[in-house]
Order: sequence, then C-alpha cells, then structure tokens
Amino acid sequence: MKVIFLKDVKGKGKKGEIKNVADGYAHNFLIKQGLAVEATGANVSSLNAQKKKQEQELVEELEQMQQLKLDLEKLTVEIQAKSGEGGRLFGSVTSKQIADELKKTHNIKLDKRKLDLPDGIRALGFTNVPAKLHPEVTATIKVHVKE
Repeated sequence: MKVIFLKDVKGKGKKGEIKNVADGYAHNFLIKQGLAVEATGANVSSLNAQKKKQEQELVEELEQMQQLKLDLEKLTVEIQAKSGEGGRLFGSVTSKQIADELKKTHNIKLDKRKLDLPDGIRALGFTNVPAKLHPEVTATIKVHVKE
C-alpha cells in the first residue's frame, strides 16, 4: 500500500515522502498512530500544494533577510560603556546589549544568537560584528562603543 508520511518514521521514511509499505503495517500502525495517510489522488495533490507553498515561503523569507541585511549594513549601533586607561572597557559589550540597542534605537528585532560575537567587545571604537540572518545571508553590523 502506498502511504504519504506525515512525520519522520525511523527506518521507513521522512515527512512528505510517498512510499510503498505492507498493508497491515500501514493500517495497524502508521495510519492508526497518525504517522501517515493513504496516498490517494487528493492526498497527493494536497501534498504537492503544501510543498509549493513551503518553497514560496522559503523564497519570501530569503528576500526579507536580504532586505534586512541592506538595512543593517547602512546603520551604526552606538553603545556607551565605562572605560579605564588606554580605552579598555570595564567588562565588555555583549551580543545581548547590541541586540537590545538595535531594538531600542532602530526598532529592528534581532536574536542575540544570530550575532557572531565569540567574546565581548572589550575596547572603545568601531567594531564590525557579523550577523548570520539566514543560511545564505550574512550581514555586518557596525558597532561604535564610546565612553
């Protein structure tokens, strides 16, 4: 019997795949547990429509991230911090502070985990911070730390 998997089933198939399985296995386990549905014409066309919609959403998300990249690279985030001799900061500027400042001043909500800042910024001045917005889109944010 041909079935369309609704969820990943270890050793049998992944979500969205159409596979041929034993009738008893399909009726007694897959369909009963809600892991698959029978591959009728209506179900197959529904699956195809769902895949097209998903692809369209991925394209739209990529376009949004590319636009966000252009916006982010135009602006400079300014953060004030206390510093000692030679421009060394007391503590450091973290990715959370950068994300909060982006939200507060430029109204751009960006998750702090998307900012690629392994250590905090520990000196005054300008620093370029890469931000991974999408697997294919990486932006560079200019951060100005001043006293």
